[in-house]
Amino acid sequence: MSPVVQTRDLTKRFGRVQALAGLDLSVAEGEVHGFVGPNGAGKSTTIRILLGLMRAGGGSASVLGGDPWADASALHRRIAYVPGDVSLWPNLSGGEAIDLLARLRGARTADPAYQARRRQLLERFQLDPTKKGRTYSTGNRQKVALVAALAVPADLLILDEPTSGLDPLMDTVFRAEIVAAAADGATVLLSSHILSEVERLCDRVSIIRSGRIIETGTLAELRHLTRTEVAFAAAGLTDAQLAGLAARLPGARDLSVGDDRVSFTVDAQALPGMLPVLAELRVQGLTVAPPTLESLFLRHYDDASAAPNGPENVDSDPAGAHSPQHRHRR
Repeated sequence: MSPVVQTRDLTKRFGRVQALAGLDLSVAEGEVHGFVGPNGAGKSTTIRILLGLMRAGGGSASVLGGDPWADASALHRRIAYVPGDVSLWPNLSGGEAIDLLARLRGARTADPAYQARRRQLLERFQLDPTKKGRTYSTGNRQKVALVAALAVPADLLILDEPTSGLDPLMDTVFRAEIVAAAADGATVLLSSHILSEVERLCDRVSIIRSGRIIETGTLAELRHLTRTEVAFAAAGLTDAQLAGLAARLPGARDLSVGDDRVSFTVDAQALPGMLPVLAELRVQGLTVAPPTLESLFLRHYDDASAAPNGPENVDSDPAGAHSPQHRHRR
């Protein structure tokens, strides 16, 4: 089965800055795929190319079997897009903006099924559709974009920081809607700095750095790349035992004793060999925390400030690129 999204050796340069440097991304049909990386890594540039808002400098990109630049008009009817910074027509109400965006994707807004879905989403996201776009807060503008994206069935959802400005309750509603969309067969590409959101929702994750994918896989596959955190109570151990821990636990890293707790990190493959030692010491209050996506992310990006892309605005939004008028120029 062909991937819904695929890029091969994708490149893009802005003057002297190499925003994308041979990016290979593959998103399978029906999956929720996380796309994570620091500012300036190339996430938004990639997304603009996939949406046909920007031409690639080199390599190839395919979306739903089509060319995102040459076939943009047809593809946009099958794609729902939510940016992280939503601009609305100031004199249209939220409801009018939602209906206009739905019609641009080929929906018949008088259809009872569309109207029912629209009402359901407005209620779930607690959005008043009668207010003008100029009066909405950042969070409410985000809700307008989410309702517009979800009110019409899409084959592909491209979400670029979609929960920016939402409160925790609305974030929960968003996650439930994405799970439901994926269950109905939609494919989701989710770019987010909220790593817990990616961890809860995504089947696979791709980590981008300096315009390249440096790791990709399921969370289970990626977790072997980082360390497990181990901690236990120090109160039950003698001073001699505490002093000899480093020698008895040669795989332990960052070993420390503080607040009556011993803590260290260990590579996943070394952990089974340490458990008999901990059992022999009869440690109390043992906790073993599996590595999180955040710890993996931080491990890769401790030196992100030295990345060749340089300033954060390399991957920022060019003027108007996230406005509805620009998005639907075709």
